[in-house]
Order: sequence, then C-alpha cells, then structure tokens
Amino acid sequence: MRHRTAIFALSLFSFGESAFAADLPVKTPATPPDVPFFLLIDDRVTFAWMPNGKEPNTYSVRPDGSINTSIAKQVYAFTHFDIWRYGTNFVNISLTKSDHNEPANPCTNVGVILNPANGTTTAAACEGATDVYAIVRSTLGWNELFGTKAFTYGPLRNISFEGGLDAGTKDNRLAPAKRALVSGLQFQFDLPYKGFFNVAPLLSWEFANHHGFAQCGSGFSGPVPGVNCLIDGHRSYKPTWAIETNYYMDLGFLPENMQYFSVSGRAAWYGPKGPELSPLPYNPLPAAAPSNIQTAIEFNSEPIRLTFDASKAAFGPKYSHFIDVWVAYRYWQNKYGADHKLSRYCNFSPGVSNGTCTESSVYSGISMKF
Repeated sequence: MRHRTAIFALSLFSFGESAFAADLPVKTPATPPDVPFFLLIDDRVTFAWMPNGKEPNTYSVRPDGSINTSIAKQVYAFTHFDIWRYGTNFVNISLTKSDHNEPANPCTNVGVILNPANGTTTAAACEGATDVYAIVRSTLGWNELFGTKAFTYGPLRNISFEGGLDAGTKDNRLAPAKRALVSGLQFQFDLPYKGFFNVAPLLSWEFANHHGFAQCGSGFSGPVPGVNCLIDGHRSYKPTWAIETNYYMDLGFLPENMQYFSVSGRAAWYGPKGPELSPLPYNPLPAAAPSNIQTAIEFNSEPIRLTFDASKAAFGPKYSHFIDVWVAYRYWQNKYGADHKLSRYCNFSPGVSNGTCTESSVYSGISMKF
C-alpha cells in the first residue's frame, strides 16, 4: 500500500505542476523505485547445549544398578526467515549430537551391561547418535492476497494460510526417517513493544517414518508381516489435528540502559495419530510382538527463552540482534506421540515409568546473524 500511495501522490504533484505552468517544459516524473521481492531476509546460525535431553526407551545402567536417562545434546542449527510481498517463509535445519547415553547404530541395545566385571554400559562404550531435522513453514497473508486491511482488527494483525513440512533422520538403532506435512491457518496478534503472538490450527499428517525394532527379523518383532511386524520397518500414520503457537516481545519497559533483553517462546500440540507402529493393527497386549497401543497427544514446547542482544550492547543499535546469547527451558511430553503413562517405550512395566518420554531441561546457546 505504501508503494501505491507514493505513485498516487507523485501523480497529483505532476498534474498540479502542469496545470499552473502550462507554458513551461513539462518535467518527466521520476520513476518510483521498485519494491524489492523480499522485504526482509534474516539468516542465522546457532549453537546450543542441552544437558538433560531424553529419548523414549533410551537409558544406561550405572554400576550401582540405577538408571541414567539423561542425554546431553549439542545442537547446531541454520535458520532462515523472510518476509515477501504476500507472506513469510521459515526454514530451520538442525543437527543434534547426543552423548554416549544415546548410542549410534551399530551398537548394543540400551541398558545392556557389556562388561559385568566393571559394570561398563552403553553409556561408555558407544558413539552418540546424530539427528538431522528440518522444519519448513510458509504463510500467505489474507490482507496481502486481497489487497485489504479487513483482516486487521484490534490486536489481530492478520490471518494467513499456512503450510509446511517436517523431515528428519537419526542414526540410532530405530533409524527414524520422519516426513510430515501440515496445512491450515495462522492468526497473528500484536503484543506490546512491537511483539507478536501467532496461533496456527493445522492438519498434520506424518505419512512416513521408520522403526527398526518393528522390522521383521529384527529380533524385537513378531514373525508375521502386516500382523506383528513390518517388512521394511516403514510406519505411516493417520492425519490428525495440531496447534502451533509462538510469541516474541522486547522488554521495552526496562530502563534505556538495559533494553537489550527480549522474551520469546513456542508451544505445539499434536493429536493422536493412530497405533505406535501403524499401519500394524492396534494390539495392547504385551504378549504381542510387539504390542501396539495408541499414540497420545504430543506437547512440544519452549515456554520461555530469555535473549540478551550482545551485539547491540557492545556496538550499538545499528548491530541489534547480530549476536544473541540466550537461555531457555524446554518441555516435551509424550515425545513423538509415545504415551508416557502406557507405552512400553516409556515404562519398564505397567505403571513403572522409565522416565524417558518426557523431556524437561534448561538449555542455552548463541545465535549469530550473517
């Protein structure tokens, strides 16, 4: 709209000049500058450290017989965000390196003592797993598509179509290979101090994944393909609902000499997507090899991240958010949809949790814009 207003104002100025000075040479109006395709491009790299990660059914046995479920994780990530004429694009590609408590394949199964003489377990004997994961989200704003401000009202800034995908793989024994699509709407609201809060009700479809233990002949599954084992370990789930939210706000109420801080966060809920080993039929009996109970609502969140704008503090406002140092809290319940109360991946026996399906950890990192 600003571009159209500029053209309209220039036309009025040219018309007035020619009307009152018709006997003078008419000046050719200056050509307005082209609106760039991208209004904003923000690319960043991040390194983060999480001391207390979890993975379903992943643990080691200490020499005293106690269970160690903590997995220290190093996270390396590339993030791209852009705003163009009709919407936004977000891409995050991360590489997560686990410590020895989540072993890479090939290695022994988790919790197995390799050397009874000294109590050596998988925590000391195996290379940590590496996880590569990508998230893509794109929006098309209704105000921009229809050339209107009708979808801005009060704190509501815009409504958008949203779509995207998730894809990832890991080199552990299960060898997951997730591929999922999401589509729906996004509602964007204003917060104080130029902040925002986005809510996106979505349809989510995890149409492909892999599970090494469910593969026929793995030693952990049954012998009948399509009944109690998958020939190639390939899982495919039903579409389900999802709600993704995120927010950001500068702490603009702080004194001028302390306005280097901001808060942000996200929370996402994903509905049940069918049996854990879908398309194998639902079967809750432990005697089945493997048992196959229903997935649960997955809650994946980072409720708060406190960010310190180190580059602004060191070099001034011109370099705001070129270097950010942050600390955050992460909470992930029913990880990957595994029911923390019922799933055999989350419990040693019915009602006896192994504590691996709920991730709760403080973590910190540094992000650099380039």
